Amino acid sequence: MLSKKEFLNIIKNSPLIAFEILVKCNEEYLIGMRNNEPAKGYYFNPGGRIYKNETIIDACKRITLKELGIELDFNRFKHHMNTQHIYDNNVFNNNYNTHYVCMAYMIEITEDEKNSLKFDNQHNEFIWLKQDELLNHKLVHDNTKNYFK
Repeated sequence: MLSKKEFLNIIKNSPLIAFEILVKCNEEYLIGMRNNEPAKGYYFNPGGRIYKNETIIDACKRITLKELGIELDFNRFKHHMNTQHIYDNNVFNNNYNTHYVCMAYMIEITEDEKNSLKFDNQHNEFIWLKQDELLNHKLVHDNTKNYFK
């Protein structure tokens, strides 16, 4: 893990690479209300940055276990799209913007898996929405909506 100072220096000087997760079950998609910046106070899909020297497969295991409470096999995911997110702020709430290069993958989970999800402290609630509900919800972040347009 990086120190706060090291991580802030990376945020200031380079883009971050993110593994974005689109979780689907019974025609609904999982989104969580973010507790921290960027995108605090908005519903957003699970995901996170990939660490240096971490494979996408290992990042998938780590992020799904941390954010969803279950480890999901990368081989079940289907590549959805690549994009970027640029925010005016960052997790440390100072004056550096955050630039993510995002690789979004979709996974369809079973009802049993849905019932076994245990969510992390980065979100204060999770909800399931159909695609049209997600696109029309005022608190779903535009970057998440863009995955479904």
